[in-house]
Amino acid sequence: MKKITVIGIGPGSRGDMTADAADALRSCDAVVGYNFYLPFVKDLLRPDVVVTGSGMRQEMARVEAAFDLAEDGRDVCIISSGDAGIYGMAPLVFEMKRKRGSDVEIMVIPGISAFQKAASLLGAPVGHDFCVISLSDLMTPWSLIERRIRAAAEADFVTAVYNPKSVGRYWQLHRLRELFLESRSSDTPVGYVRQAGRDDEETVITTLGEFDPEMVDMFTVVLIGNSRSYEWAGSFVTPRGYYRDDEDDDAGVGKGQAIMMESFRTIERELSNPCIPVDLKWALLHAIHTTADFDMEHILRVDEDALSAIYGSLTIGGVRTIVTDVTMAASGIRKGALSRLGIEVKCYLNEPGVAEEAERLGITRTQAAIRRAVEEHPEALYVFGNAPTALMELCSLMRRGKAAPCGIVAAPVGFVHVCESKHMVKTFASVPKIIVEGRKGGSNLAATLTNAILCRPDAEQLRPGRDV
Repeated sequence: MKKITVIGIGPGSRGDMTADAADALRSCDAVVGYNFYLPFVKDLLRPDVVVTGSGMRQEMARVEAAFDLAEDGRDVCIISSGDAGIYGMAPLVFEMKRKRGSDVEIMVIPGISAFQKAASLLGAPVGHDFCVISLSDLMTPWSLIERRIRAAAEADFVTAVYNPKSVGRYWQLHRLRELFLESRSSDTPVGYVRQAGRDDEETVITTLGEFDPEMVDMFTVVLIGNSRSYEWAGSFVTPRGYYRDDEDDDAGVGKGQAIMMESFRTIERELSNPCIPVDLKWALLHAIHTTADFDMEHILRVDEDALSAIYGSLTIGGVRTIVTDVTMAASGIRKGALSRLGIEVKCYLNEPGVAEEAERLGITRTQAAIRRAVEEHPEALYVFGNAPTALMELCSLMRRGKAAPCGIVAAPVGFVHVCESKHMVKTFASVPKIIVEGRKGGSNLAATLTNAILCRPDAEQLRPGRDV
């Protein structure tokens, strides 16, 4: 018949073998397989079946033997644990058929893979996008494996790990955990199953932070959850999305706010490090939402509890004024939030006498405007989205004890004095600050950071845009 059927026999339990696989084994003339797996199928074979076995790392010899038998006219089955197409024998069979120029017919019968069996024992950990990575570097260089690990971790894939450890390969799983912790929370669920489907089966659910690679051996499959995975009642679950954690929170919100909330969730999932303090995350989500620039993760500096402190000053603290350097920054601050909190926004740039004062003193108009603002509102929240000279003027007035702002949003943009102005403001340790480091900034960014302050109570529930 000149036929080779490559069969996935499942992880080891007879109940995990498909009916098609069992039928093929019952009808074949010869079986080729790894010695450890042959006993799992022995009772399905006819007495006259030719059985050829070999040890580990002799895959090519087994496939060559199968082709010799098939080309001699026999109906041959090659067995492979799990699914023959997933780190199994099927690819090698097709490659050898091509290499030999053989006319032997090839058929593949799928099986339940080890990671599927392990997943079923853990609960439902692969309910969303997932990938499978082998840590064996016998035929794949470690540098490439590490690139794949980084990609899986950063892309938030549920990740199954094959060949996690052996006697000589003991450090790779430690490195994988280290790489995942760069992108995932230490609370991320991790499950591992040893000898899935066999007599000495062992199942463990832990977290990425608590996971000990030393508890794993070569007969173990490891599953790492994504940012939405959770452990509940002894089960490891990755939700598909039918029930949202926040579906009740979404009820009754307007279309604009609903879109903004979904945008924030998307941004949060794509952060390289979502495990940051709430005040920083809330400001960062607003900044990225406005700019679509994930470089904000590296350049946005938020003093500890800065948003909370400034919000407190603007509400229970009695400060009722926000001063901006330019009118464009003022126009981006949400009017609904200002009305709700009873706060006014003032920009002194076009106030009577400011231009003349600037000309008389030989300073910029924004500097003169800040001087006028400090005379009237020394404790206001000061917001800068355009003029570094205005920020530098405020720093000078603070040094001289003439200004005591309740907070500063420092996001001037440009190339002259911009970085210096931001370095200056950092020195005022007692003043809560939000700073966009370097040359980047802008009035739109300054305004959105101010909006983040005004809706700080919504941060814990990730409910932006109530005033949209």
